[in-house]
Amino acid sequence: MAASEGGMTSVEYIQHHLTNLHVGEGFMTWNLDTIFFSVALGLLMIFTGMKVTKNMATDVPGGFQNFVEMILEFVQTQVKDTFPGKNALIAPLALTIFVWVWLMNFMDLIPVDLLPLIASWFGIGYLKVVPTTDLSTTLAMSLVVFILVIYYNLKIKGVGGYLKMFLFHPFGKFFVPVNIIMTTIEELAKPLSLALRLFGNLFAGELVFLLIALLAGGVGFSAMLLIFGPLQVILDLAWLIFHLLVITLQAFIFMVLTIVYLGMAHTEDH
Repeated sequence: MAASEGGMTSVEYIQHHLTNLHVGEGFMTWNLDTIFFSVALGLLMIFTGMKVTKNMATDVPGGFQNFVEMILEFVQTQVKDTFPGKNALIAPLALTIFVWVWLMNFMDLIPVDLLPLIASWFGIGYLKVVPTTDLSTTLAMSLVVFILVIYYNLKIKGVGGYLKMFLFHPFGKFFVPVNIIMTTIEELAKPLSLALRLFGNLFAGELVFLLIALLAGGVGFSAMLLIFGPLQVILDLAWLIFHLLVITLQAFIFMVLTIVYLGMAHTEDH
């Protein structure tokens, strides 16, 4: 879909691509494309894991099994190096977060016009294919982590120990009101930083892809297309290679911060 298709200006083109397929209004809005792609990628992850487990070879593993085992070992190493103590939930949770977030981020590498164009053939006017460019996705994941942090704080420290953290951290018993405010801000900043960091980086990456797509979209069949066409291809390829690092790094950061926050909840002195 070119920027000029249907008489759309550059601004309208960007707004169109940044609009979710949704039902409802206000707080009760459901972004159907976000839900669909999140669930589909989650099911793909589960199906792949079951397939690898079922066909696992112990003598001469294949290339894909080696790749999966490499990811498992990588995540396990991060958990061992970062998480104090033992908890059977942490490693599977970290693996799920890393792979699922990476898969959702990877959707940003699909050409920006491809899936929306296919959807338009079926009468679907709007389609955002990258779930992590939807703030509701990143907030939902970070809130799940936040709930787990509160749960383990209460389980490990007890209600009294958790309240004591608010009362006496970080400035001691003579600054209780300040401690309550500072610790509350610190705790609330955890899910917000998780959600906003992932959302901001992926949203910015998608916006750059859209701007690159606009470079030759409105030139038409003229001599300028010979200049802007190859330039668009070069910029698109360069940003795609760089963005591959970004999507992996953001999945890694979300996973590591989750491990760190849950590790802090398992320590008695915080």
